[in-house]
Amino acid sequence: MNPIGILGGTFDPVHNGHLRLAIEMREALGLSSVKLIPALYPPLRAAPGMDASRRLRMLEAAIEGENGLEVDARELQREGLSYTVDTLRSLREELGNTPICLIVGMDTFCHFDKWHQWKELPKLAHISVAHRPGSARPESGAVADLMTSRGVNDPAKLRERCAGHVIVQKIPALDISATRIRALLNAGKSIRYLVPDPVNEILKRGELHHA
Repeated sequence: MNPIGILGGTFDPVHNGHLRLAIEMREALGLSSVKLIPALYPPLRAAPGMDASRRLRMLEAAIEGENGLEVDARELQREGLSYTVDTLRSLREELGNTPICLIVGMDTFCHFDKWHQWKELPKLAHISVAHRPGSARPESGAVADLMTSRGVNDPAKLRERCAGHVIVQKIPALDISATRIRALLNAGKSIRYLVPDPVNEILKRGELHHA
């Protein structure tokens, strides 16, 4: 049974780096699909500048017609902080024993032990770490121990059980950030080729521009 990938974030706004990450990990790990899950209120970063309905609309426009990517709005429908553990528990109830792969970047994974109930997460999903050139692995501490104790190299292992492994997958660098895109928007500069064309058209119409 091929795993289902989960990629969360604020998507404020969604950009080509997000989408390439989802596609690279889907293809490299043999995922049946990747669910893009926008957060309502992320626990470890500032609240998004764009409201939830607008971020959701852009995300849906960005992936329209792209097989293997889908939008999941469950965190926007849940009040309070968007804890990954709650999302994985709800998905596990729906998916039964289907393998789930939580996709995170290496820079985020280095602080994995700061996540809410982080020790529960490997019980609910595999942790799939996207490793871009230049990003550092954790060398010591709880996260490094997690990599050592649960690490696998073969994506086929992800199909053998529904959760519990940590796999590191190298992916090409694509240096695009939502922070830079917002700065360009606020300066009245072009963001074409940084975001999907449908998202660029929405932003050009001024629907979602914010300070």
